[in-house]
Amino acid sequence: MTFLFVSCKQEPNSVSVPVPGTADAVRPVADSVKLRKKAEEALHFCEKRNFSTDFCFLIDMSLHSGVKRFFVWDFKKNRITGKYLVGHGCGTHPWSRDDSKERPEFSNEDGSHLSSLGKYKIEERGYSDWGIHVKYLMHGLEETNSNALKRFIVFHSWDLMSDEEIYPEGSPEGWGCPTVSNHAMKAIDPMLQRSEKPVLMWIFN
Repeated sequence: MTFLFVSCKQEPNSVSVPVPGTADAVRPVADSVKLRKKAEEALHFCEKRNFSTDFCFLIDMSLHSGVKRFFVWDFKKNRITGKYLVGHGCGTHPWSRDDSKERPEFSNEDGSHLSSLGKYKIEERGYSDWGIHVKYLMHGLEETNSNALKRFIVFHSWDLMSDEEIYPEGSPEGWGCPTVSNHAMKAIDPMLQRSEKPVLMWIFN
């Protein structure tokens, strides 16, 4: 498994940024202090579990789905080296819309069509009917995501996902898989292929 590092400036602490052309909307951004603490915890976990200590994926679901909340954290450089939009599950809302863009719900139940919080081991690569036809199996490592394989929750790309932030609109919602754009998967896929150890994906709220 392998990873291509995409140059990216470190995010400032969480602030509100005015959105051009809107009267009241402000664009939320990631809290760098929160991410750094998560990265420190993630490194300890990876060292203990013999996961890759080159990089991991941190997904902050507390952020609006129209802003970039999928982060590639480089353990060696101790900073973000890639950031992307990522979709979450629609639950009882219609598939492919953005009804829960601000307040997603989460579940480990089969048939819930919701994403699950927690740490995942990203390993086996396979064929996907979606996006660039690449998927990675997600092994849920906690009580909150233990049914991921049973629910067919996988990491894949989706043609409907944007490369650029679309706030105040949200990313399209699927049936629980963390979905990224095709361009994002083309950057991430070679990184996973080159990695000699399992890679950690941590989805948190």
